[in-house]
Amino acid sequence: MTSFHSAFVLIGFNLGLIWLIMAAPLGTRTISVRRQTDRRPEELWDMTRPAGGLADWHPAVSSVRPIDGRPDRLELCYRDPDRSGRPIVRMLAIDRTGVTADGEFSCELRIVADSALDAGFWSGYREVRRIGPADRGAVIAIEQTDSYRGLGFLFYRYLMLHREMAALERHLGGRRAEARGWLEHPLSQAALATLSTLMLWPFFGLNANGLMISVFLTLVIICHELGHMVAFRAFGHRNTRMIFVPLLGGIAMGGRPYASRFEVATCALMGAGVSAFAVPILIAAHRAAADGLLTPQVAGPLLVFLLILSAFNLLNLLPMHRFDGGQVLRQLFAGQAMRAVATFTVTSAIAWTGWRIGFSSTTVIAGLSVFTLMSLIPTRSAKPRLELEPMTQQQRVLTGFGLCAALTIHVGGVIHACDRLFAPAPL
Repeated sequence: MTSFHSAFVLIGFNLGLIWLIMAAPLGTRTISVRRQTDRRPEELWDMTRPAGGLADWHPAVSSVRPIDGRPDRLELCYRDPDRSGRPIVRMLAIDRTGVTADGEFSCELRIVADSALDAGFWSGYREVRRIGPADRGAVIAIEQTDSYRGLGFLFYRYLMLHREMAALERHLGGRRAEARGWLEHPLSQAALATLSTLMLWPFFGLNANGLMISVFLTLVIICHELGHMVAFRAFGHRNTRMIFVPLLGGIAMGGRPYASRFEVATCALMGAGVSAFAVPILIAAHRAAADGLLTPQVAGPLLVFLLILSAFNLLNLLPMHRFDGGQVLRQLFAGQAMRAVATFTVTSAIAWTGWRIGFSSTTVIAGLSVFTLMSLIPTRSAKPRLELEPMTQQQRVLTGFGLCAALTIHVGGVIHACDRLFAPAPL
């Protein structure tokens, strides 16, 4: 199996995996965690109930304020910032609270307002907290019920619940809560990147060349996500992080929600934009190796890395819903007609590149069909409470120029690498 056929197999495999993680209809699900402590139920209840000492230990909550005249409402201020850099504020509705004859404390709550997200995002969310007596202490249980599409968000909520419990245990032990969970730790991400490399290896052949391609693909993904993180930092995000997902790639996350359409477009474009700076460097290094200025043995690997880098970023510029190119075009053009023209133009340029490097028309159409299916996978989106600030004309021109530049550079990188890697041997 050639590397190109392996790439198509990998894309098809990822298509099913993405559907499972992001779009599989799971319906209403309840996740729960339980812990037993040596504290009295009354003491633990005062710490964990929303109106009690939640802000003293909770990793996400900075303060709790009762609403005047509404004993069933609380305002929680979170440490994460909103689009303006101010702390996110959510209003809780406490539907039920009390203590049973067995000495179990419980409360049920909903989120009815959010300063960052549209209230519809929380329409199906319910949370129940219970504190019950146990041998030599008490048992705390937290349950969260919501409607889920895809395993990814369900797993994320489960991790956040475990992080909350870990923070409570640290607080009870007299220690400070960690600023971030284990998943964001650099060592965890390095381990996930290594795991992803090893999982990709069989797709390209269990030999030295296959391992080289797998390592190069992982490095390209890291470089791409670092580009997004550079853009987040440029727009003032205080905290940025990358989560590596084995086989699927990486996810760069900023420290707050987007504020403007220009910010969305730039952050999406900079994944391919930063990687584009490496294309002329790699071409120059290959020419230096071919001319004997560098070790000749690196010429081939340099071309392979250039091909993977350019092809990966070029495919990310496809103007489809789940891709960076689609994100950029949706912000650039509000009208359907202009967006359709831009979509056709960018898609034609990428399809022509595939034909130029030797793919048949059938293969190009099949590849575009696979990516179209991938972009059509429905997911649960987090709608912001406020509309994004519109682009100015200058920002629109700058973004359009950046898209054309990134597209042109990566097209050139793919053609340069393929013309030399697959050139017929001299007679």
